[in-house]
Amino acid sequence: MKKHTGSFFIPCILVLVVVLSGCEMIFPPITYEATPTRISYDLSYGYRVNTTGTGRYEITYVCDTPEVLIGTTTYSSILYNNEYQTGTLFNNTIIHWNISGKNPKTFELGITTKINTASYLVADLNGEDALTIRQITERYPELITQYTQLQANETIRFIDPYNPDITTIANTVYENGKTNNSFMVAKSLFSWLKQNIAYQVHPDERVVRSAAVTLYNKQGDCDDLSFLYISLCRALDIPARFIRGYLITEDMNGSITATPHAWTEVFVGQPGTLKGWIPVECACCTNSIVTDINQNFGVESAFHLRLFTDDGSNASLISSLSGISYVTHEPNTSITLQSFAEIKNYQELESKKLVITEKNNRYYE
Repeated sequence: MKKHTGSFFIPCILVLVVVLSGCEMIFPPITYEATPTRISYDLSYGYRVNTTGTGRYEITYVCDTPEVLIGTTTYSSILYNNEYQTGTLFNNTIIHWNISGKNPKTFELGITTKINTASYLVADLNGEDALTIRQITERYPELITQYTQLQANETIRFIDPYNPDITTIANTVYENGKTNNSFMVAKSLFSWLKQNIAYQVHPDERVVRSAAVTLYNKQGDCDDLSFLYISLCRALDIPARFIRGYLITEDMNGSITATPHAWTEVFVGQPGTLKGWIPVECACCTNSIVTDINQNFGVESAFHLRLFTDDGSNASLISSLSGISYVTHEPNTSITLQSFAEIKNYQELESKKLVITEKNNRYYE
């Protein structure tokens, strides 16, 4: 299976600045360096397909459409305006091409869209409004059924809450935390992940690793870390799911790029405005667990663009890891594929500092 998410390096650009008041405080507030919290840009993405030869061919491509938590996404154009349909797949809005032909041709399959988005965060880091795990089990049995199970293909158990090593770690973290609050337990599992599993890309390995392999290697990229974290949460009956999309980054030369990326959501009940779900960025790379939690647990930056939210089924997860869905051709025809994601008209509309108060609440100022 060809891999399409998560081989990149997230720039660690935020610098911790401790703000001290005139008197000594046991838990002083923390202020981080200002970073863009509202941005806009135009994004074109999809596949370029080139066919040569005289034989017949068929090309099927499912293009996921973008979504942001705060802001707007507006389609500018469909890049190949023939042989397509719009619809839904695993509760995600898609554009679906099914192309048949025999003449040499180049297709650009995908969309151009305008994005205007802002950072999202859960303000309360204490989880006071979150449900207990027992309350989630009693009130949302359908989520327990949908988002606490194994997800796998024929050979790989990607998300595996039944793995005995994963179950043992999850139970140990739970017992040490001495709380049944789902937010606090999920935060403790996130802390364990960041303390014990390193973020590391593996560009020469073109398959996504299972949660068990990531645990054994003690390292992984964004897909791998997300699968392991989801497995840890599910092992304790905390619903968790996989999110795939793009991460907008700026390189050393100032160029803005959209890199395939993956992260997670955890269901804890009340916090935030996502019907009880909170975003969690597992591939963060600061040198402080506290900073990792403050900046990435219950936070989805303006640089995250969603394309696909997993529905908990095996078919959904496998679909999210695929690119061109289906290509077939006769022997005297050749087909080449190249994915692309191109950004234009990038603007930083607002930049703010993240503040963590002495009561462990946070906000942008």
